[in-house]
Amino acid sequence: MKNETTKPLTKAEEQVMKVIWKLEKAFLRDIVDAMPPPKPHQNTVATILKILIDKKFVDVKVVGRMHEYFPLISMDNYSRMSMKNLVKGYFEGSFSNAVSFMVKDNNISIEELELLLKELKNTKK
Repeated sequence: MKNETTKPLTKAEEQVMKVIWKLEKAFLRDIVDAMPPPKPHQNTVATILKILIDKKFVDVKVVGRMHEYFPLISMDNYSRMSMKNLVKGYFEGSFSNAVSFMVKDNNISIEELELLLKELKNTKK
């Protein structure tokens, strides 16, 4: 489930992707029904799905006369790609600069950082 594209998703595309990730595979009606209120029109979602197919985030399987949509990229892979792009674009590619920014801006506490370090050390073992 690796996606070679680095094209970011728009907010609307991301919203549809979140539903597809949650459902794992779904028909248009299922996707619209699972969207949070206010629910977009079915034609809007269909247009977004076409874009997601073009961007290679989603593929479609024809089932009778219906189209079943499924993700080509996992949410984890997309999150990883988004995080790398964010760090590259705003923090000179340095994750330590990003973490330092969050500490200075009080978005992450020293206790949370210590927990992260402990997790990293355990993962590396």
